[in-house]
Amino acid sequence: MSSPLADKIRPVTLDDVVGQHSLLDKGRPLRRIIENGRIPNMIFYGPSGVGKTTVARIVAENAGMTLYKLNGTSASTADIKQVIADSQSLFGSNGVLLYLDEIQYMNKKQQQSLLEYIEDGSITLISSTTENPYFYVYNAILSRSTVFEFKPVEPQDVCAALERAFRLFGEQLGTKVTVEDGVCDYIAHGCGGDVRKSINTAELCVMSSYDGRVTLDTAKQLTQRSNMRYDRDGDQHYDILSALQKSIRGSDENAAIHYAARLIDAGDIISLSRRLLVIASEDIGLAYPQAVPIVKACVDSAMQLGLPEARIPLAEAVILLATAPKSNSAYMAIAAALDDLQTAGALDFPRHLQNKHADGENAAVKGQHYLYPHDFPNHWVEQQYLPDALAGRVYYTHGENKTEQAAKAYWERIKGKKM
Repeated sequence: MSSPLADKIRPVTLDDVVGQHSLLDKGRPLRRIIENGRIPNMIFYGPSGVGKTTVARIVAENAGMTLYKLNGTSASTADIKQVIADSQSLFGSNGVLLYLDEIQYMNKKQQQSLLEYIEDGSITLISSTTENPYFYVYNAILSRSTVFEFKPVEPQDVCAALERAFRLFGEQLGTKVTVEDGVCDYIAHGCGGDVRKSINTAELCVMSSYDGRVTLDTAKQLTQRSNMRYDRDGDQHYDILSALQKSIRGSDENAAIHYAARLIDAGDIISLSRRLLVIASEDIGLAYPQAVPIVKACVDSAMQLGLPEARIPLAEAVILLATAPKSNSAYMAIAAALDDLQTAGALDFPRHLQNKHADGENAAVKGQHYLYPHDFPNHWVEQQYLPDALAGRVYYTHGENKTEQAAKAYWERIKGKKM
């Protein structure tokens, strides 16, 4: 069976690897490590198709080590034991480098089986993961490894890889491949920084072309959109939601709409709706209390309409929140109160706040002595409401916005003192 073009033309030197300038440019730490030949245990973290496997192969070849490759989705404990056995035989005389792809899919016991051999140097481990290793990799492995983050490859770098791919593919076919202007750029932008997907697309373009001529129309038909790189259970899901909330909090409606569009395009209006409801209270809060019912109405409309129409009320909610005045005073108040609760525990209620019941024989003061505010001018009377141990504690500070400052001025006038 013929192997994919991406494997046939895989770079064999660091200079052939596109992108990852922060890791692989001359003088960068990872490049110096590879060129030095003394390889530590490493974790390569980043999305698919950005060079993690390629760099691992180059590491092994540069160090003169025997390379074994396992995939966490299918590798068993027996597979790991076989690698260990080989490391102790002639196969491992120059050292064994185990490249463990998708390590996040291996359970704790499987990962633990490697520890002894990592520590005594029998095996050098390079593992890769598309998920955050600090969440998915067993801590003992993590503490013995250096993490290097691989980024999506920029379109201009993908274009360089595509030009090389078209040239090499033509050489393999024994014919000249001509590429119409704009083809490489279109594929590079459409494949979202995934070099492997871009090269596979190039291969499809050549295979479906006449006389080796690749047209822009062909590229448009065959390029699979993958720029979302979205997985509801992965880092991208939480990164997009985080970017959305931080953009709204920072009052950048254009960035907020961008991230909302990515969620809508992925069909994930449930996560978007839930996060908008949180933002309405956490970040806009008392500066514009009407945001909560308005956003709730937009979310309800979106759920009833479904896609594609749901995008309209959701966009309305996003822009409203991004352009609204901001206050986190309620968020900070409840956080401080919960912190006190964790520290002090559930304290006794002041007697005058308790439900009416008979006083015990040991009560120092008989009777409830509750003052009913509605019996007093302006429906307010001074009395203690917090438990004795917390009397005078301030949780809420008025935000510097018109709504909260108006409330502050009202109560300062009623209470006849500064709050």
